[in-house]
Amino acid sequence: MRIAAMAAGAVGGYFGGRLAAAGHDVSFIARRANLEALRRDGLKLESVHGDLHIPKVNATDDPKQVGPVDIVLFAVKLWDTETAAEFAKPLVGPDTRVITLQNGVDSYERVSKIHGTDKTIPGTAYIAAVLGGPGVVRHTSKFAIMRVGRMDGKPDAKLAAFVEAAKAANIDIQPQDDMNRERWQKFIFLSAMAGANCATRLPIGKVLADPDTRAFYRKLMSECLAVGQKSGAKVPDSWVDDRMTFSDNAPSGMKASMLHDLEAGNRLELDWLTGKIVALGKELGVPTPASDAVYAAVKLHRMGKQS
Repeated sequence: MRIAAMAAGAVGGYFGGRLAAAGHDVSFIARRANLEALRRDGLKLESVHGDLHIPKVNATDDPKQVGPVDIVLFAVKLWDTETAAEFAKPLVGPDTRVITLQNGVDSYERVSKIHGTDKTIPGTAYIAAVLGGPGVVRHTSKFAIMRVGRMDGKPDAKLAAFVEAAKAANIDIQPQDDMNRERWQKFIFLSAMAGANCATRLPIGKVLADPDTRAFYRKLMSECLAVGQKSGAKVPDSWVDDRMTFSDNAPSGMKASMLHDLEAGNRLELDWLTGKIVALGKELGVPTPASDAVYAAVKLHRMGKQS
């Protein structure tokens, strides 16, 4: 298949790299030092599932040089969604599928306004990975999971072909019948972990080890669950217990990407994570005191060092 990783960050780089190693024609959309490193040294994956070096990769900063592909793995930062979706238009042909693999809960709506509801596929990615340097993806979790499915739940031959290709590349991928539930389930976990990580400036193991911060982390998930349920997502009440168990068994040093960005002085996805919960809570009449506290505590850092 012809695949474009938009962009070649930790998520796009990891999944794109696995697909490229399996023989697919993968183009990596990158910028600046990352692009230079990919062109010069190829892509390197440092992973608990085995390191991988692809010495020659297709890397560019111009989607027009790539043209229409079968699949776009859309994994840009949330503040860049609309700009990047417009920039990706040369990659999207009549039968292309754009799979959103972002952290937020409304990526499908934002991207589909530009590429259409038929071509846009909501997806979720569960992976602990960061850029270890230009052209280097460092994957630290045992899991590297992708879940995909049409929002309307209908069969999709192009998407089904991609699922089989990804499975053959040893990617843990499963199609989903209810992607609204799936994206909220991921959002409940991710937004709570990002909020707890950034409020404490500590990885998840430290948060869970203290009874007060553990309770605060759980409260963040419970608030997001209540907001999601009020919005119509069919997420069971037991999901918070499920994610607490998952968190207890995750690497103790695991951090959400927002804490990595905070530590590096980069711009944060706060307004689309905790900020989204706060905004929806107000709109739907659901109290979110723990999320309000995180948003207030982290807000002044959300634009990075330049602020």
